[in-house]
Amino acid sequence: MKAFDLSLFKKILQYAKPYQSRLRWVVFWSLLLALVSVVRPLLLKETIDSALEQKNEAALFWLIAFMGTFLVLEVLSQYFFVYWANWLGQDIVKDLREMLFAKINRFKVAFFDKASVGQLVTRTVSDIEAIARIFSQGLFMIISDLLKMIAVLGVMFYMNWKLSWIVVLFMPLIVYATRIFQIKMKGAFEEVRTHVANLNVFVQERLSGMKVVQMFHREEQELENFKKINHQHRKSWVKTVWYNSIFFPIADGISNFTLGGIVLYGGLMILKGDPVSSPGDLFAYTMFIGMLYNPLRQIADKFNELQMGMIAAKRVFEVMEESEPIQNQGTLNPSLTGQVTFEHVWFAYKEPEFVIKDLNLQIKPGEKIAIVGATGAGKSTIIHLINRFYEVQKGKILLDNEPIENYDLPSLRKQIGMVLQDVFLFSDTILNNITLGNKKISLEEVMEAAKKIGIHDFIQELPEQYHFHVRERGAMLSLGQRQLISFLRVYVAQPKILILDEATSSIDTHTEELIQHATEVLTENRTSIIIAHRLATIMHADRILVMEKGSIVEEGTHDSLLKIENGFYKNLYESQFLKEMEL
Repeated sequence: MKAFDLSLFKKILQYAKPYQSRLRWVVFWSLLLALVSVVRPLLLKETIDSALEQKNEAALFWLIAFMGTFLVLEVLSQYFFVYWANWLGQDIVKDLREMLFAKINRFKVAFFDKASVGQLVTRTVSDIEAIARIFSQGLFMIISDLLKMIAVLGVMFYMNWKLSWIVVLFMPLIVYATRIFQIKMKGAFEEVRTHVANLNVFVQERLSGMKVVQMFHREEQELENFKKINHQHRKSWVKTVWYNSIFFPIADGISNFTLGGIVLYGGLMILKGDPVSSPGDLFAYTMFIGMLYNPLRQIADKFNELQMGMIAAKRVFEVMEESEPIQNQGTLNPSLTGQVTFEHVWFAYKEPEFVIKDLNLQIKPGEKIAIVGATGAGKSTIIHLINRFYEVQKGKILLDNEPIENYDLPSLRKQIGMVLQDVFLFSDTILNNITLGNKKISLEEVMEAAKKIGIHDFIQELPEQYHFHVRERGAMLSLGQRQLISFLRVYVAQPKILILDEATSSIDTHTEELIQHATEVLTENRTSIIIAHRLATIMHADRILVMEKGSIVEEGTHDSLLKIENGFYKNLYESQFLKEMEL
């Protein structure tokens, strides 16, 4: 296993290009910090050899004043270095997080069918934050420490090359230990990131499905499952703790042995009257050893941060480089009339299991069609294909006689409104859930639209009315109320094509009447494709399509389809819709 992936590191550095000036400031403060750091031991040497040995009081005060000045300069350099490095890191991850989220927004729906929401959350939040530490705690800290070590070694050899060789002899030991530590920690951190993602996935899924957990009395079982995953997470972290507990005592031991060697050899030289060594040298060297070995030890610690960031970056780039985005090469941005055409369309979520087979269909502008059929017949797939949530394998879909791929994707979807069976509301106000942040839609326009649809009175009865906060997934509203909000959301957008997965089951009669009225208002003078669940909708449709195993087996009006003996629609009508009428 490589301890450091240079190609991945270069890829990360590409994101620092917009911040070249700030990067130069970080390098400047790093260099200044390295140079200023080595001055204090030299001043200490002069204080002992020149001021104390010669009992020069004036020199003592001047040297102490110089030490204080350089100490302040060192503190300021450290402050600006850390500040600019962290600032740079946060700006880079801000850009990277926005790019990642934008990329996720462009993925095909098929990607989310197989991707874990918990893992994507981990990539977008905690993994991205770990990348920030590459710049704030890893890369620049390591560079700063290396510069400081180079400056210290240079000054040490200039002062006393004999004492310096003792330091150099011990250095390969700590360098080798650091290298082994880096390799072991990389593997350990990969395990940590994997188990963090597993924890996020597990917790996210159980919190989302808490009703199911409690309904089937799964609390104890899920707790046991969580304990197992949490145990693996703890085990991987303990491994990193174990490596740290071995490495740092070894590094401290080598540093102390080096210091002992310096004091012993330097002391013997002084006792023998060797003019090359002085008491000031020994004092300076005790500081230099700490300045040399502590950064070397800290480099290993900073390398931990760098490794964590690199592993997180690898996981983020896996998503960034995923080849799932919908290709948006279309340039057309006209106002649609609403004509929809399917020509010999074949589609499979997973080939060769086609759910749409050689489908031919033409919907006229302003026409209202209802699609009926058994579960799995392909009804919902048709509405997904019109929105380009999925791409067809064969055939083509035309809007206003133009292939759907020729339209600019955002402009296309702005002209298609969808009310799905599974209504999703964000944790926000009713108003924001209706406008979805579109500043061009005013509260007055929303209220007027709500009156036309017939749900203004229902909203007025809520606390804070249009500013009522619905909480996560609209938990503060009933199923029927959430559905009504989704109708209003589509209506204010004024789409040219309406796709309605009419779901009115499990709601009270009054809400059903509101939804029925909203449907009538929404479909008026608008191309409408309705997956019908209620007889009232079917009977008012201009045309009914009956689907079976991915194909249209019958089409016509309600009355004409009932005349077909042993027909699919007639059987469906007698088995389902007649019972509905009786109820």
